[in-house]
Amino acid sequence: MQPGMNGLTMGSRSRILAAKARAFLRAKRGNVAIITALAAIPMCLLAGSGIDYGTAVDRQSQLNAIADAAALAAVTPAMMSQSTTQAQTAAQNTFNAQAAAVSNINWANGQLTVTVTTSGAKRTATVSYATTYNTYFPTLLGKTTIALSGSSSATGGMAPNIDFYLLLDDSPSMAIAATQAGINTMVSKTSSQGGCAFGCHQSNPAKDNLGNPNGEDNYALARNLGVTLRIDLLNQASQNLMDTAQTTENTKNAKYRMAIYAFDYQVNSLQTLTSNLATAKASAANLSLLQVYSNNFLTSTKNNNDEDTDYDTAMSTINSAMPNPGSGTNNAGDTPQEVLFFVTDGVEDECMSPALNAYNGGGCRQQYLMNSNTDWCSKIKNRGIRIAILYTEYLPLPTNAWYMNFNGAGAGISSFQANIGNQLQSCASPGLYTKVNTGGDVSAALQQLFAAAVQSAYLSQ
Repeated sequence: MQPGMNGLTMGSRSRILAAKARAFLRAKRGNVAIITALAAIPMCLLAGSGIDYGTAVDRQSQLNAIADAAALAAVTPAMMSQSTTQAQTAAQNTFNAQAAAVSNINWANGQLTVTVTTSGAKRTATVSYATTYNTYFPTLLGKTTIALSGSSSATGGMAPNIDFYLLLDDSPSMAIAATQAGINTMVSKTSSQGGCAFGCHQSNPAKDNLGNPNGEDNYALARNLGVTLRIDLLNQASQNLMDTAQTTENTKNAKYRMAIYAFDYQVNSLQTLTSNLATAKASAANLSLLQVYSNNFLTSTKNNNDEDTDYDTAMSTINSAMPNPGSGTNNAGDTPQEVLFFVTDGVEDECMSPALNAYNGGGCRQQYLMNSNTDWCSKIKNRGIRIAILYTEYLPLPTNAWYMNFNGAGAGISSFQANIGNQLQSCASPGLYTKVNTGGDVSAALQQLFAAAVQSAYLSQ
């Protein structure tokens, strides 16, 4: 037998080739290529569907965000003052403008539903959509579109229209110096009177022989000394409040009206209810201290024992001046909400029992509501009118006889001064009471109270 290639015999070569063939047939590595080829089609289908479904989810997220923006567009502060129809149009326009930029969305058979409803001072906008996404691989998926839908709602509180009624104390007790330094100056400059911290306004000061340098009353003396009185701060604070109200009205797109009353032994209207806040500001500048004839005399012929502050008359009058409030919406037939601003030092001059008339020199002093015939605070609040109170604290005046013991009769203002704030706070609506001490910023306190009153208009709905 002849040797074959590489020295192998033909028989040996045949046996080697046969062994290799059997090894090839038994090998599994060749199956990978076969399986990969067979799996290519479903893998392509899976990849295509993943792209389409992932893109569809992304498009729905975009549309949901657009629906949120559209619902919010109907309840913006600017839109809250518009009609529900205008708010609905704003929501539709917002959705359509933004949705048009979302690719592969078929709006030919899409549907957009916008509803806007108003209840009291609240508005709710609901935006719902239904449309389809056009697939990139319709053959692979077996469908040309994927349905998309979503809904979003937004609720906003409408800034209510409010009528504000200011009831401002202009009685002689508001003539106290506004700062401790001013009080000290007045006391030191009125030694002949025993040291008086008040700049009382009298048309005939000579009757009381005050002993002032030029025979002037204490009001003129305070002016000559450059002493600021509380009535001065209240005058300026009331004017500043009108500017704040105008700015707030513009910002919130609400409608505010102001009425201004001053009270002492009677009630004086400084400004009837007006929407012209510039006019109201000019009227607030006319707030001035009550002028009396002399001590204990309201006029030359009327001795009223210095009883120049009557809260019952003030509250009864203002209660009659204020109509029943509404919800403050722009709906037909609705009327504004109402807030009574009450600024006072909390001490009234009123004799509620014959025993109180025994004070030496006549006259009575008591904290408001202590012996009031009628609880006007509850009566007004029960009508749905909120009461905001700024207490200009009645400062302890140990040099003042009326404050200490009514000229020896006892039970002076000092006996109840510490409780005045509590009584006034019980009169105020929740969250609408604040106090300013001597030397404090009356204007800032009044504006803070105004902001709280406006905010409470939302919370009360």
